[in-house]
Amino acid sequence: MGYEKKRCRLALAGLFSLNLLFLMANVCIGSVDIPLREVCSIVRGRGADTVFRDIVSEIRLPRALAAMILGGSLALSGYLLQTFFHNPIAGPFTLGISSGARLFVALVMVVCLGSGRAAGFGAMIGAAFLGALLSMGIVMWMSRIVDAMSMLIVSGVMIGYICSAITDFVVAFADDADIVNLHNWSKGSFSGIGWDHVAVMAAVSGISFLLVFLLSKPIGAYSLGETYAGNMGLDVRQFRAVLVGLSSILSACVTAFAGPVSFVGIAVPHLVKCLLGTVRPIVMIPACVLGGGVFCLLCDLLSRLLLAPRELSISTVTAVFGAPVVILVMIKRRREM
Repeated sequence: MGYEKKRCRLALAGLFSLNLLFLMANVCIGSVDIPLREVCSIVRGRGADTVFRDIVSEIRLPRALAAMILGGSLALSGYLLQTFFHNPIAGPFTLGISSGARLFVALVMVVCLGSGRAAGFGAMIGAAFLGALLSMGIVMWMSRIVDAMSMLIVSGVMIGYICSAITDFVVAFADDADIVNLHNWSKGSFSGIGWDHVAVMAAVSGISFLLVFLLSKPIGAYSLGETYAGNMGLDVRQFRAVLVGLSSILSACVTAFAGPVSFVGIAVPHLVKCLLGTVRPIVMIPACVLGGGVFCLLCDLLSRLLLAPRELSISTVTAVFGAPVVILVMIKRRREM
């Protein structure tokens, strides 16, 4: 038991350190390299170079913080979905939940842009939440019809394709000047995020994380089976509704600000589980948040550097690293059957 606690503490400390390391790397490295000393001076409000100050304060730092916050939210959402369905490859992207949220946000954006006004944060998050809940409801209905894990995932992928097709149809009605922005958002990107966005996403994600962490013991009981959880005095039906709500809020927050981001919600919980050597929720929950931040910070850095000055969509890079993890999980699950 002592070894397990020591391993978990070292893992959490390592993930926290990696978040700081990649946060600094994202701020310092780019088309214009900025010395770390200058970045530290700018953060303290003492930066002398106005160009560096504008790049750090208005572009790179809010973007890096957004990648860290939203990456943690997406990983935590995936962990909740895997717990809910008792399915190791359940996630917002594979189950079509991100695509449903994307569809509703696109509808709100097109309507607002058509009327000459920008969509507010509340409207975008609310639309994404409704879309995520609708997709989640369809997936839950399908889970009662199909028992096989593969069929549930196929159903989720089909829901995602349908929502994506409708989204593309909706975007076609946008004005020419707005199509580029909508297209970039629909592919997934952390660019264009400002401090007001960071404040909202930090508040939504922070409250959701706190609520999930307070549910560590019920999540541990539920992961051992609904019968066991019921015998322990847990109201399973109410608890399932809470899991659905929290996972939908987290994935909706990501989609509203960054668009759909693929495979983070599936890959990170499994990578974190291997790192920790335990599945205890009280450790897994903060580790998923930290691991998601590291994963998205790294992928966002690569998306900017690989084809600079052109920029890849974040989902392109996350898919390269996340898809192999999903394949390995499926192979392992197949061998255990």
